[in-house]
Amino acid sequence: MRRFVRLPFSKLGAQFPDFAIIRGYGNIEKPARAVSPLRSICRRVCASEAGRRATGYCLLSVVPEQTAVFRDDVMDEEEVGILCYMNSVPGFRGTLKQRYSDFVVNEIDLSGRVIHLTSLTPPQGKLSSEDSVSDRKEPETKHESEVAAEKPVIEDADHIEAFKTLVGEEDANKLKDLLAKIAEKKELQDLPPILLTPDSDKAHRSAVHFFCKSRLPQLVTDTVDGPGLATEKCVRIRYFAGGGGGDSRRSRGNKRNGDWKENQAKRQKRGQFDSTPFDSRGRDDWSKPNFLKFHLFKENKNTQDALMIIGRMLGIQPKSFSFAGTKDKRAITTQQVTVYKQPAVKVAALNKRLMGMRVGDFRSVLKCYVDNSLGLGELSGNRFTITLRHVVAESDTIISESAECLKENGFVNYYGLQRFGSGSVPTHRIGAALLKGEWQTAVDLVLQPREGDILMPDIAAARKYYARTQDIDGALERFPRQMGSERALLSGLKKHPANPLMAFGCIPRTMRLMFVHSYQSYLWNHAVSHRLKTYGVNKVVEGDLVYTEEEEKVASDQSIQTSEVDGTIETGGGEDVEIPDETIDLGLEALSKVKYVTADDVLSNKYSITDIVLPLPGSSVLYPKNSTADVYNELASKDAVELTSCSHKVKDYSILRMSGGYRRVVQKPKDFDWRIIKYNDVTEPLVESDLDALTKGSQKQSDEKQSTSVQEGAFKALQLRFSLQTSSYATMAIRELLKTSTSVAFHKTLNEEPVK
Repeated sequence: MRRFVRLPFSKLGAQFPDFAIIRGYGNIEKPARAVSPLRSICRRVCASEAGRRATGYCLLSVVPEQTAVFRDDVMDEEEVGILCYMNSVPGFRGTLKQRYSDFVVNEIDLSGRVIHLTSLTPPQGKLSSEDSVSDRKEPETKHESEVAAEKPVIEDADHIEAFKTLVGEEDANKLKDLLAKIAEKKELQDLPPILLTPDSDKAHRSAVHFFCKSRLPQLVTDTVDGPGLATEKCVRIRYFAGGGGGDSRRSRGNKRNGDWKENQAKRQKRGQFDSTPFDSRGRDDWSKPNFLKFHLFKENKNTQDALMIIGRMLGIQPKSFSFAGTKDKRAITTQQVTVYKQPAVKVAALNKRLMGMRVGDFRSVLKCYVDNSLGLGELSGNRFTITLRHVVAESDTIISESAECLKENGFVNYYGLQRFGSGSVPTHRIGAALLKGEWQTAVDLVLQPREGDILMPDIAAARKYYARTQDIDGALERFPRQMGSERALLSGLKKHPANPLMAFGCIPRTMRLMFVHSYQSYLWNHAVSHRLKTYGVNKVVEGDLVYTEEEEKVASDQSIQTSEVDGTIETGGGEDVEIPDETIDLGLEALSKVKYVTADDVLSNKYSITDIVLPLPGSSVLYPKNSTADVYNELASKDAVELTSCSHKVKDYSILRMSGGYRRVVQKPKDFDWRIIKYNDVTEPLVESDLDALTKGSQKQSDEKQSTSVQEGAFKALQLRFSLQTSSYATMAIRELLKTSTSVAFHKTLNEEPVK
């Protein structure tokens, strides 16, 4: 892992007395001032051609002697095997995701249709009784906003005074005014939120979030981009009708309990021989297909959090929702979702209350309900609109050449850093411990303190508390609810204090298998880098594996016998369930179409670099017949992981019980186009979102929209539009273009530097 280091003056050589140094980061201009010792990475990465030639390092701004710190919490691309590029065209500087609106993702369904938000209205046509909100009988309950209004928020002088100490008098007065409006107003849905003073200190913003969560539960908070500079962040506070105090919660709880008792009485009345199905997630008087399909548009939220909010408003559990793939948090995304037994009218009505989200495209009454829910991996890819801001290059010719090379040659199809986590404990290390049967080590790696939590004080405190005391109950009280894996593991340790394997099993299964998949990805990345370094990026060599669409069967000595391996993983209960991994390029269906390259194939130029695949380790895959195969075993041996045997009997964590798969070495973006944009306002969105178009009444889709470009603008941006299949990472395409790291920490330094 790369060590980010800020060195004191006394450690620097005489040649560079005004800088501290850091390895491996590219063409950035001019020094910048140092920041406080609480900030581990300087505000600005600085470099010069002379400095890089002389030292092989890039330069960071100077750090006073007393503030020198060392950091090991940033994931390094080299550690996970991300080493090569497809071309030698010089890169240039560009900032990724300076604003979340710079990263737009639209899901592509299995039919190849790009998913957009085009309508917010419920389906038109005759509605059944289940669809009509007004027809439903709710005799003893009121709308939750009315319930909340019965118990208005009482302004607490102690809360206001404490908040004033935390944020200052101006922001405290804003909160005071908001609480006063809540106390006097009955119609609360349209109450505007307040925006606190811009705050660049993430630790301080976390303290504000925690204050509101613990003292003012009727309010919800989030972090949004500020109104000024692109680097500003503000805490937004708003009233949530579903959080109107303890009494309203009890009222809704009683309502749910009453409904449950009423439904139970109905089922008992039907009799034990009635075969009418019942599912606790939804109504048992449902006459339509079980699932409502709609489009979810969200801004700056991950998929799970968005659906949790919607589920809370509908009064249902998150498990009622299904989707084909998770989407980036810091982005604007549109995707398909299905929900179990919910009327379209009821779901559409949420748009009046949702912030940063919309639901829509219910189609007609007959078509918005479907028999089956979406499953993970049921999509063909994603359509990206990515804007790189503050582009700096020697000339526009370099930008043009880099973009055209990406279009023609593609990029190395690495698993991106997201695959391996963002903290100082990469997920592949936990996966290695599981594969070796070191259950206690895996538990410790998940729960141990991490330097990466320095900007999340509540999480850091929870980890340190548990490491110091081993108090499970105390740790559960301290870990925030979004830390689902840690909380599930602690609950497991409470149930099975002497059995770390059983405790680890309390983590959701998809997350547990993600650790193992992460180790497979780690091996794959390193194998790809070896293949490209050893044999080049432009040719196919004998012994390579290629994927072919030819219909003829592979020769018997090359074929893969799948009769003994069903491609499933057995759960602890003995049930075989296939776990889809949306980042495996070619799964079981491709096994019979993978073959070795022969000498004749090389001479005939039958295959190209884009046909080459490499395996994800498993029991049903072939390995190349060249030195690339040795990389898998060498790396696994260093980690004491066996790829051909298993030292334990837990099937979930055994390579032998995983069929494996194949992934293309090189990926080409589809429908690729690009343009250079000039602009002056750093806060202005440079692409129109689906919601923007819908609000303006535009009938054009996002791909057809053109953002405003100022001919003599002070700043330059590069906007890219392309499609990738679901297994590929857009950040790896950007890496190929810029020739710089894709780590969040690196782009954070670019985001935080002053705009000039």
